Amino acid sequence: MSDKPPSSPIPPQGAPNGMPVPPLQLNIQYTRDLSFEVPGAPEIFLTLREQPRVDIQLDVQARPVQGQQNNVFEVSLQIRADAKVNETSCFIAELAYCGVFTVNVPQEHLEPVLLVECPRLLFPFARNIIADVSRDGGFPPVLLAPIDFVALWQSRRQAGQPPVGTA
Repeated sequence: MSDKPPSSPIPPQGAPNGMPVPPLQLNIQYTRDLSFEVPGAPEIFLTLREQPRVDIQLDVQARPVQGQQNNVFEVSLQIRADAKVNETSCFIAELAYCGVFTVNVPQEHLEPVLLVECPRLLFPFARNIIADVSRDGGFPPVLLAPIDFVALWQSRRQAGQPPVGTA
């Protein structure tokens, strides 16, 4: 006799062939917006004598995808890299890298999944794009350090930002 509970002959809704519904599924990822500018070109390349200081700004946004089921969200990882030597701007790179996710978790877990787990999946790809675009722009590649998305989410909550999907 088997220790397994009997399986239901009807699979859960949205689960083909009796497969369990995954809690998080990345449907597609894409670059929504990418900008790279060198405001002082070509002079900056002739006068640059030291490694630029790169200031990074990062934000995560999530919103439900209209016209889809209630559990489909777009998560956007927005990165801005502003490189300067003293007060001279070397380059500005801006990236909005997005993913469309199907999320099957209880409501109380939705926000941390969207603002921590989803960007964690997107980050390596966004990191590569920023490195490539800065290198291809004639500068040393910007190699972003790993991001603590839990701390970012917690600071967002402490700042009183509205819950996901209500902004």
